[in-house]
Amino acid sequence: MIIALYGRLIHATDADFIKQLCIYLAEKKVEVWVHQPYLDEIRKFVNPTCAYKTYLTHEDISGKVDYLISFGGDGTLLDTIAIVKNSNIPVLGINAGRLGFLATVNKNEMEQTVDAILSGAFTLDKRTLLQLDSNNGLFGDNNFALNEFTLHKKATSSMVIIHTYLNGEFLTSYWADGLIVSTPTGSTAYNLSCGGPIIMPSSENFVITPVAPHNLNIRPLVISDHSVLSFEIEGRSDAFLCTLDSRQETIDASIQMAVRKADFSLPLIRLHDSNFLQTIRTKLNWGIDHRN
Repeated sequence: MIIALYGRLIHATDADFIKQLCIYLAEKKVEVWVHQPYLDEIRKFVNPTCAYKTYLTHEDISGKVDYLISFGGDGTLLDTIAIVKNSNIPVLGINAGRLGFLATVNKNEMEQTVDAILSGAFTLDKRTLLQLDSNNGLFGDNNFALNEFTLHKKATSSMVIIHTYLNGEFLTSYWADGLIVSTPTGSTAYNLSCGGPIIMPSSENFVITPVAPHNLNIRPLVISDHSVLSFEIEGRSDAFLCTLDSRQETIDASIQMAVRKADFSLPLIRLHDSNFLQTIRTKLNWGIDHRN
C-alpha cells in the first residue's frame, strides 16, 4: 500500500507528530510518499530516518497512490484538490488547524486512524466539485473547486453588478460586494459567514449567496447542481476578483464565465465514529447551554 502525505507549513509543535506518523506507517509496511515542498519543511525540524519517495503533481501520484493524508486545516485539504483531481484517490484530513469541517481527525488519534484505513473501517463520502468554464481559460486545468466559486470587487469601495443567468435564463442582477456559488461542502465555509444555509453533503444542490447585497430582499438561493450558472460582471473599476476555493485571478468585464457541476467528485475518508451532523454540532456548538 502507498500513502501520500501533503501539508503546507509545519510548526515546531507538530514536527514530532509527523515523525511518529511516518514511523508508524513504516511499521505497518506502508510505503510513504511525501509532497516535496512539505518534506523540505519537515527537514527544518526533524531528520526523517526513512527514505521517502517524493511527488509534486497530479501525474506523479495518479494510478499509483492508494490514499492521501492531508495534515493541516481545511485550507490545506483544499489544496489537495489540484493534486488529486480526477484520480479518485481517497483523501483524509488530519486537523492541525482550528475549526476543521473537512479535516476532522484529531492528530492524537493518529494510530487508530491509520489502523482504520488499513483495515477498511471507513466510509467514502463522494463530495461534489464545481467547475468553471470561461472564454479565456481561467485557472487553466485547475478550474474546479470543492468549496466555492466567487466573484468579488477589487481595490474599490464601490459595489459591483453581477448579471446572473440560470440555464440560459436571466435570474437577476446582484448589486453587491460579490457573489458566492457554493457546493454543499462549502456551505459551512464562506457561504455560512455571509448568511447562507448549511446543506447536507449529499443534497445535490448549489447555493447562490450574495456578499453584502445592496437590496436587502435579495436572499441566498438553493438550486439543483444539474444547473448551469453564467455571469457577466460590471462596476466602476476595470478589475474584479474571481476565486476558486483559495485560488484567485484578476478579471475584467470582458470575461464570460459559467459554473456547473464537475464531471468527477472527491472521495473524502470518513471514519465510522463520525458524521456530518456530529461535525456541525461540535464545530458550531449546537445544543450547548452557555448560560453557566
